[in-house]
Amino acid sequence: MEIKNYKRRIVDEKIEHYLKLFGAICIEGPKYCGKTWAGRYHSNSEILLHKTTGGTSNNVELAKISPSLILEGEKPKLIDEWQEATNLWDEIRADVDRTGLKGQYILTGSSTPNRKGISHSGAGRYGKIHLRTMSLYESGDSTGDVSLKDLCNNKLEQKLTGEVDLRKLAGLIIRGGWPANIEYSPKDSSDAIDEYIKLIIDDDLIRLDGVNRDKHKVRLLLKSLARNESTTVSNMTLKKDINDVDNEDIDIDTLSSYLNALDKLYLLDNDEPFSSNIRSSIRVKQAEKRHFTDPSIACALLNIKEENKLINDLETFGFLFEAMVERDLKIYADSFNAKCYHYQDYQNREIDNVIELENGEWCAFEIKLGVNKIEQGANNLLNLKRDIEAENGRAPSVLCVICGLSNAAYKRPDGVYVVPITALKP
Repeated sequence: MEIKNYKRRIVDEKIEHYLKLFGAICIEGPKYCGKTWAGRYHSNSEILLHKTTGGTSNNVELAKISPSLILEGEKPKLIDEWQEATNLWDEIRADVDRTGLKGQYILTGSSTPNRKGISHSGAGRYGKIHLRTMSLYESGDSTGDVSLKDLCNNKLEQKLTGEVDLRKLAGLIIRGGWPANIEYSPKDSSDAIDEYIKLIIDDDLIRLDGVNRDKHKVRLLLKSLARNESTTVSNMTLKKDINDVDNEDIDIDTLSSYLNALDKLYLLDNDEPFSSNIRSSIRVKQAEKRHFTDPSIACALLNIKEENKLINDLETFGFLFEAMVERDLKIYADSFNAKCYHYQDYQNREIDNVIELENGEWCAFEIKLGVNKIEQGANNLLNLKRDIEAENGRAPSVLCVICGLSNAAYKRPDGVYVVPITALKP
């Protein structure tokens, strides 16, 4: 379908590939990240199944009563927010089996559906794609001088990439990667994200499963997650943080259930711990690193709406910069079937980001806002590599410092790469 001013996404290539492999694809991700636009771009007809608060749309009722009518139309057909009528999953699977054709349906969903009533996983018929908010390269805020895929294969053309302004970086974090907000000022985008968060709390959480959650405590949990962005704090620490900072208490089981609900809405995008390929005696912690799906959410929750407020708190700036970089690394790595993790062991050694390649090799990244921290990041990577080798483990094949304010992409004499985030692409 023709969409005016559609800005192509990195994931578009994967969508096109999966439409050739599967009878149907399912694009999942947070609301407002561009799933519907992407689905429309690749489809020839569509139907929307948006459910209203306290009721259902006519299309949802029709999907439950007569699903065959929903499936009519020129293919590929977009079925937006399909989780509002989960019976469609099996109907589509059956239609794909009957026709044997590829690329028939594009489903989009902004929450993990209740599997009740779905009798088949859809294996072999469906391909799943996760869509995140826009990376800096997609939004036009990265020059794309350096390919992450090439970098992970030890290829880098050294070059000057241009000066980077600290205020500009702060604005990019506050604005976020929401497609509809790309032209907004940081302040306007933050105001829009405030409303987004209110709708999540007031509307989406109850529509998720019909459970009435304490809205006040949900917001306190969100604020605690914002304060602990890009850290590996435990649920118990979140509970303590809420008590210490907001003078409120929340039951640990309730907190866990709230986190699960937020995860089902794709509001969270935590980094899993990495250890599978090291194969040494080093004991690795299994805590996830906490992230929202976009750093702008943390900014809005912390009332950071202008660049100066972030610049005047460099510690918070560093954590949120790390979150933005890791969002981009996930988007880029996914394009060549690599996966992002974080590393932390019981000797308090950490690696900000690990990318595991399809061939089993892995690359280690430190993320530093200022050039004055590049040396520290490089030494951390080199020391950990030596420790892993001494333990007869499999060391990383690439070491790299991703920097905020560097004006060049280059390889140091010790073999560590330095690359500005504003020069990176898939």
